[in-house]
Amino acid sequence: MPLPQLAIYRHDRRNRALITLSGEIDLESEPLLRAALTRCLSDGIRIVDVDLTPVTFCDCTGLNTFLCAAQRTTEAGGSLRLHNPPQSLGRILDLTGSGFLLLALPPGQTSPSLGDASGPAAPRAPHRIVSLVAALSSEVR
Repeated sequence: MPLPQLAIYRHDRRNRALITLSGEIDLESEPLLRAALTRCLSDGIRIVDVDLTPVTFCDCTGLNTFLCAAQRTTEAGGSLRLHNPPQSLGRILDLTGSGFLLLALPPGQTSPSLGDASGPAAPRAPHRIVSLVAALSSEVR
């Protein structure tokens, strides 16, 4: 069995962690990702920012892992947000409509701009929104 093509780097700052992933997220590498996200909670981390800039591929296995981790983190009183998802994950997020659960929103925006029944639909926010410098400096909530 080949080794998973995923590297995971974690940088903690009090109860917040920046996890940078590099490579491919798929069925083979998912156990590494799941373990890293689970460890954050067991280490007392409650705010998890995941930088996906160096990720070249992410399939629905990765999406499921992120959704489960986000739910567990929310239940523990925290949040998990994805930053700069690769095109493959961006497409899955669009198709499933689950981006609002995982993607970082620009400062001041409390929900994705999908419009509502009272007015015309607003343009959807792009997936590459919040800089990680702002996320780590706690300027983004």
